[in-house]
Amino acid sequence: MRRSNLAVTVLSITLGLLGFTQLAAAQSWPTKPIKLVVPYPPGGGTDVIARIVQEPLSQALGQQVIIDNRGGAGGSIGTDIVSKSAADGYTVLFTLSSHTINPAIYPKLAFDTEKDFLPVSLVASLPQILVANPDFPAKTVKEVIDLAKAKPDSITYASVGNGSPGHLAGAMMAGAAGVSMTHIPYRGGGPAVTDVMAGQVPLLWVSIPAAANFIKAGKLRALAVSTVKRSPVFPDVPTMAELGFKDYEVDSWYAMFVPAKTPQPIIDTLYKATVKVLTEPAVKEKLLGQGAEAVGSTPVQLGAIVKSEIVKWKKVAKDAGIKVE
Repeated sequence: MRRSNLAVTVLSITLGLLGFTQLAAAQSWPTKPIKLVVPYPPGGGTDVIARIVQEPLSQALGQQVIIDNRGGAGGSIGTDIVSKSAADGYTVLFTLSSHTINPAIYPKLAFDTEKDFLPVSLVASLPQILVANPDFPAKTVKEVIDLAKAKPDSITYASVGNGSPGHLAGAMMAGAAGVSMTHIPYRGGGPAVTDVMAGQVPLLWVSIPAAANFIKAGKLRALAVSTVKRSPVFPDVPTMAELGFKDYEVDSWYAMFVPAKTPQPIIDTLYKATVKVLTEPAVKEKLLGQGAEAVGSTPVQLGAIVKSEIVKWKKVAKDAGIKVE
């Protein structure tokens, strides 16, 4: 009995010391570089936005922030890597709103979007934009729809991957117009933009940062944006709602998450640093130059968005018959 009591006492002391050590580590965080996992290839919208905040965030935290691009499967590969990382604040997910779409279309994700992550903060919000190869004969959304009606299943459109906002934007457009269009998923915005400019695919729904410079250079033609308001970067490009697509809205956001069980003091430190960075005029200007609006949020606010959008996109995916095995 005495040995049993001693063992319990030793275990209690050990757990107490471990808890104290973890708390002390969390309160002194960060003490080494932080890896920001972007689950898409370089050159896409998520990567562009992440690199805008990378250096200011490094300065705010006093440690280097390193971007690690892990593209594939609509962002699921990089997201899974973070879900299985140590919950110590040194591996952070910087992702797109496909984070809440993937549970609706991938029946066998290797992670649980809500249970395996803790929200930190929203970073930015912006529209998806429909762009076309300049040589594509359809010059407007109406002409795209007319062509799709005249030649069923002949029109293809690209996106940054299955479950991406662009994928849903295209599916919603086709569904609302009563036409059939073929979706071509890519591993990220960079490769998709390259192929559309080369004429491999005629159309692309993508976030503005991935396409903005090419639109301005005349290498892509912008047809519409997915939000209810026009983009300040391309004010002459109409919204889908203006073109007669009632209740049409796909608002892309970028945000940061950490693995579940990450200590709250670490989340609080990262959240406060992120919000501080997003108030800096230079950062806001760079984001705006990419068509994005700086949007800081509390972890609680981001958590509520995740919960509500998972419900929303499950309905959209079901109605549109979108599913990826």
